[in-house]
Amino acid sequence: MEQKIHQGRNLKRFREMLGVKQESLAFDLGEDWNQKKISMLEQKDVIDYKLLKQISEVLKIPVEAFDTFSEEHVVNIISNTVDNGNLVGCQTIINPIDKIVQLYDEKTALYERMLKEKDDIMRQKDNMLNTFEKLIDKLQK
Repeated sequence: MEQKIHQGRNLKRFREMLGVKQESLAFDLGEDWNQKKISMLEQKDVIDYKLLKQISEVLKIPVEAFDTFSEEHVVNIISNTVDNGNLVGCQTIINPIDKIVQLYDEKTALYERMLKEKDDIMRQKDNMLNTFEKLIDKLQK
C-alpha cells in the first residue's frame, strides 16, 4: 500500500529534528510569517513548491526531502544500523544532524544577542532624545 506524502507533517518533523521552533522559522521566513501561519502550514498535505524551496533554504535541507521523507524508511534504517559497541577497530560515526542542530543553536543564540543589542541601542537612543528635548526646553525658557 502506497502511503501519501504529507509535506506539512514532514516539515514539522524536520523542524523538530533540527530543534527549530515555529517562531524561529517564521522569523527566518520574513515579516509576513508568524507562529500561527507555520502551524497552519504544517497541517497542509501539499505545500507550494516556491514556499517549500524557501523553507528548505532556511532549514538548510534539500527541497526533495519534504517529498521523500518516510517514517517507515527511518525506522528501517534505525533498526538495521549496526551498534558501534559491536564493532572492533572501526572509526567513530559522526552524525551530521547533530552538527546541524549545534550550528542552528549557535545561529539562534546569535539572533537573540543581536535583538538584545538592538533593544539596548533603541533604549539609549530614546534616553538621548529625552535628554535633548529637556535641554531644548531649558534653553527656550
